[in-house]
Amino acid sequence: MKVSRAVWPARATISVLLIGGFALLCGCYERPPVETVQSGFRGIGDEQVINPRLDAQRYKKNQIPEPFPAADAEGPPATLVFQNIQVLKDLNIAQFTRVMQSMAQWVAPADQSCNYCHEEVMSSDAKYTKRVARRMLQMVRHINRDWRSHVGETGVTCYTCHRGQPVPEYRWYINPGQSSATGMIAGNAGKNKPSTVAGLSALPGDPYKDYLLGSENIRVQATQALRGSDFSSIKQTERTYAFMISVAQALGVNCNYCHSTRALEMWDQSTPRRVTAWYGIRLARDLNNNYMVPLTPTFPEHRLGVLGDVAKIACVTCHQGVFKPLYGVSMAKNYPELNGGDHPIGGLPPPGSTPGTSGDSATPAAPAAPSAPPVQPPPTAALVSQPELRRADP
Repeated sequence: MKVSRAVWPARATISVLLIGGFALLCGCYERPPVETVQSGFRGIGDEQVINPRLDAQRYKKNQIPEPFPAADAEGPPATLVFQNIQVLKDLNIAQFTRVMQSMAQWVAPADQSCNYCHEEVMSSDAKYTKRVARRMLQMVRHINRDWRSHVGETGVTCYTCHRGQPVPEYRWYINPGQSSATGMIAGNAGKNKPSTVAGLSALPGDPYKDYLLGSENIRVQATQALRGSDFSSIKQTERTYAFMISVAQALGVNCNYCHSTRALEMWDQSTPRRVTAWYGIRLARDLNNNYMVPLTPTFPEHRLGVLGDVAKIACVTCHQGVFKPLYGVSMAKNYPELNGGDHPIGGLPPPGSTPGTSGDSATPAAPAAPSAPPVQPPPTAALVSQPELRRADP
């Protein structure tokens, strides 16, 4: 059969599109192969999807540096040698020096080291980086001392977020808003365009502001199919899903890492990790409102967002794509200088101790965190127990 020449360009175009589409599919971030691990009831999609190729990449990025040799616990106070110490007053000379050396490795650019924060006169506060670092030290101690409900006995150090960079790779600013859609979807309410923080979905592009700066409740699903039992709006639902997707991406997991897919709202069918996540959201909110936002005047203009706001913390800032930061390896246990002074990571608080009263005598008490939602999570023991599903070694 003789084919008209006019058909060939159309066939050629289709072939090019098919080849191009195949090439795009092969270059897709989540391209196969993937593995699945059943984590709940059979047959209802309660599975964790794991991509070994991406896990191997994350594993390389989540290795910890060798700790500096431990400092002698005995010795003269650092305040006898160093001037203008406003944080870490409880450390001796060896301990203080060790923390400064560690911070240079964890945070400062390699070509600047101590000069990133210090002038030639080390006691000078002229550089904003020194003033910020001072407050960040207070924040690290606050987390290790007062937020065991989320960090447990693992704790955090400056490296947890910074990973050798002066500015953490994962941070967020208030989104000034996407360009408006046109035509039938005009008035898009900040959505209908792919958002990377919401898994390239068309959900709202700023999932953090309401939950990690404000104290909006994550409650959009009624517990019964009765009229008047749920007053959440569609916009609230969309913001919630955008935020939950951002959390899943931050931890490199699916929704059922914390929830049961057959009853997302039910605590008694959730995993214990949902309680940990509940506290983690409030931890990020506390740090943003009581540590980061008050530092806004300290930062130069080029370090602020488009709307003049300071960089803020989200789940991804610490987790960086894995279910536990650094796969749960504790750096804090090797740095008791950063543990808040009350009691070390791995130990128990002394009888009658009051969190938040130790360590830096010059540190003012942090303002109260935004109030939590009235709905409290149930005790961890009431939740469905599940073993850890991800390997720390790919």
